[in-house]
Amino acid sequence: MNERTLKKLSQLLIVVATLIWGSTFFILKDTLEDVSVFFMLAFRFTLATAILALVFFKRWKGIWKKGYFAAGGVMGTLMFLAYTIQNYGLMETTPGKNAFFTAVYCVMVPFLYWIIARIRPNRFHVLAAVLCLGGIGLVSWDGGFSLGRGDALTLLGGLMYALHIVAVAYFSKGKDIFILTVLQFATTALWSWAATLVTHGLPVGGLPAQGWAVLLYLAIAATTLALLFQNVGQKYTDPSSAAVLLSLEAPFGVAFSMIFYQERPTVTMVAGFVLIFLSILCAETKFSFLRHKKSEEAQAVPAGETTNFEKGG
Repeated sequence: MNERTLKKLSQLLIVVATLIWGSTFFILKDTLEDVSVFFMLAFRFTLATAILALVFFKRWKGIWKKGYFAAGGVMGTLMFLAYTIQNYGLMETTPGKNAFFTAVYCVMVPFLYWIIARIRPNRFHVLAAVLCLGGIGLVSWDGGFSLGRGDALTLLGGLMYALHIVAVAYFSKGKDIFILTVLQFATTALWSWAATLVTHGLPVGGLPAQGWAVLLYLAIAATTLALLFQNVGQKYTDPSSAAVLLSLEAPFGVAFSMIFYQERPTVTMVAGFVLIFLSILCAETKFSFLRHKKSEEAQAVPAGETTNFEKGG
């Protein structure tokens, strides 16, 4: 598949990735009761590394070019931290809340760019932060405004995902994204195996057939395909558009959780979800689609006529 085709499919690839990730929240919730977080990550990223290394073996001649190992190492380390923290958070909160709190990384990205690139966030980013904080407060409401441990861990995991997005955007310029993705997966796998051995996280009694089926789905669909789709899509998509598309993981996660996990969000929680989603749209689109609509309506008014608003009616 050439670069021209990849550019045309880039946004669709990101949407497909978020759909796959949205389906993982509720199955992970049950799987983590039978297997450790680190073994689960080690298995899925090792298999993903092997699959992509075989599929793209012709590209390996470029691996020795300057900067590939360092870039892949940074991306893989951030991915390991993000997945580890998010999964530990999932063990102590609901799949739906985990999905939405993770999506907060879309709001964090502009502020991280401010630190790295010295580009100050605009008023829309500030408004997005306020909306996001309000949404988090409503989602975490359980008779008192407090964040549970699982919610706090998920937010920290969201920060790691934001750093990962910044790293992908920074390191993918001028580099083969397929080689970078394999090196990223390999780094995550190495960290995961080390943590598995240190924490004695190997499944001693073995896993049921359903557990292995879930691990295979996570490794092939949610890791090999989805993360590759994200990296390729992000390389060929405007950063703001990519962030909005990536935020679709949250509503997909809640939808799957409601269908398969029987999660029933409260009215307050739904209101919080809406605020968080609005904060993401505000930060990444600046509500430009609303301004375009108003501009089109203004242009549609014939010369010499006034709108109802101008008439005061």
